[in-house]
Amino acid sequence: MRHDEVVTTLPTSAENPPGTPTRRGRPRKGASTLTRAAIVGATISLIDEEGVEGVSMRTVARRLGVDAKSLYNYVDGKDSLLDAVAEHILAGLPLPEPTGSLDVDLRAIGRTFRASTLAHPRAGALVLTRQLSSTAGLHPIDRVLSILRAAGCQPAEAVHLLRTLLASIIGTLLREVTAGPTFGAVVSEAEAGRRHDLESSGMPALVEAAPYLAHFNHDEEFEYALDFIVTAVTRKAAEGKRTDQTAHPG
Repeated sequence: MRHDEVVTTLPTSAENPPGTPTRRGRPRKGASTLTRAAIVGATISLIDEEGVEGVSMRTVARRLGVDAKSLYNYVDGKDSLLDAVAEHILAGLPLPEPTGSLDVDLRAIGRTFRASTLAHPRAGALVLTRQLSSTAGLHPIDRVLSILRAAGCQPAEAVHLLRTLLASIIGTLLREVTAGPTFGAVVSEAEAGRRHDLESSGMPALVEAAPYLAHFNHDEEFEYALDFIVTAVTRKAAEGKRTDQTAHPG
């Protein structure tokens, strides 16, 4: 789900996507209980253990104890399988009920999105960046747009604010699940070594900021980014509402 392409024309169903191939291959004994949900669950389990790079039709089939060809009755191939994983995680996001406060609701969604991502961190990049082929994973997008519209944003402005919000949250989460920060470390030993290197760099700005650059805490960084972007979005939404009321009084 790339944040710059969240409004697209999509097929209507994740469970039975158009163009699903005709059945091929003979499943192994016992494969009659195979379902799309079981395949997605096995894939998520595999990703949790080995990462996305460990996923193939054969590795998933091996985990389920079936012939790899039998998976094609439910997914078109690896790309379709990875789409299904991203859609499953996004569609299952336990979104909090709106409170009527734009600030409160956006913060709650951001924190819920992070918790869901960290529940399967090795699938994080997949969920955060994949452009989905169905509407199944767009429920969070619809919720944010609905909240922005309820706050008085016009559709075009709501989309701009949505994409800006996603860019910040996704960027912060990608850094958390895929790599360490550009500067800083999580463990104290590495933090001390990094601080020493920065203080010895001879670059004045780095030396001055060394204690802060050397320290990194994912919770603090996420909350700072979330506060910054939600404050900006909330302010922009309020400005847009005032402008619209001025242009269309009464």
